[in-house]
Amino acid sequence: MNQEVVMVNVEQNKTDTCRWAIQQSLRLIILLIVSIVILSAPSLYAKEAVQGVILGTKISEHPAWFKESFLDISEDVAEASESNKHVILFLHLNGCPYCFKMNEENLKNAPYTNFIKTNFDVIALNIKGDREVAVNDETSLTEKELSEQLKVIYTPTIIFMDSNNKIVARTDGYRSVEDFKVVLDYVYERAYKNSTLARYINNKKSPQYQFRSHPLLSETNDLTSLGNGPIAILFEDEGCRDCTLLHDGHLSNPGVNDILKQFNFIRLDAMSSQKLIGMDGKTTTSRQYAEQLGLSYRPSILLFDQGKEIMRIESRLFLFHFSEVLRYVGESHYKKYPKSFYDYLDIKTAELLKSGKNVNLAE
Repeated sequence: MNQEVVMVNVEQNKTDTCRWAIQQSLRLIILLIVSIVILSAPSLYAKEAVQGVILGTKISEHPAWFKESFLDISEDVAEASESNKHVILFLHLNGCPYCFKMNEENLKNAPYTNFIKTNFDVIALNIKGDREVAVNDETSLTEKELSEQLKVIYTPTIIFMDSNNKIVARTDGYRSVEDFKVVLDYVYERAYKNSTLARYINNKKSPQYQFRSHPLLSETNDLTSLGNGPIAILFEDEGCRDCTLLHDGHLSNPGVNDILKQFNFIRLDAMSSQKLIGMDGKTTTSRQYAEQLGLSYRPSILLFDQGKEIMRIESRLFLFHFSEVLRYVGESHYKKYPKSFYDYLDIKTAELLKSGKNVNLAE
């Protein structure tokens, strides 16, 4: 009888031991799972935290005196002509810091705001918009399609129309208050009948800038001698208002200079009568070459690769856009994204944001 009791107790102890072992194993498994979840949670939050953001977008309301157009441009031009006015097409983009700056400084609060209101009808068009625009009796496009047809790269792009519904002047990107007034005068005086905008602006120049040195800049009278690699040609002159700003700003930035090292960086005096062999191999002068290229802003930077102009900078740009335009050409991204610089820029921006870096559009 005692032996049977002993045997029962032994079996019970074995059962209790197994149960205890199973319970301990379950506790360890649960503890392990909890630990994994706890340790994983910070990394999950970290992934969310490192996502960068876009900074510097700005929204500006257009002046109330902009024309409320039915977007029949021929009709708008005819109405403007009856009042001896020109039509301005203000092609903008929502959130664009350059559009904001142009709107606030050059249109709404400029010394010549009343001059614009008196002599021009201004029509706002969104380059990503879907509104239908009747350009003439034969052509009707959405705002986006019209912008593509006009090859708008920089915003705001400002188009000036004459009484024949023809484009007589154009600016791409932000212009200073002083520089934009010269363009307004060119159209108001109808100087387009006898002169290009580039030549008109050159004739208005007065000395105010002394050429600045830069470690990467060189000079040449033969552009064909530079080879087929990336070439950046900086056009300056003694009448340049923004050249000092460029040198003190972007051209003193180490990141910009690292990108520029990929280029043969050349300077030309856009007002010089010195002989020059242009990229096309023709003999001309620096001034004639600048006018032939239609350069109406200084400093302008023309970017070439394989002997062809790929892109140009013809307005003030903030650092991010300035750097990426250089990179687009210097690193040959234009070959992968030939249709549009902004195809490349969208990918680049997404990569920067994903890596946790902020993108400041107005710095």
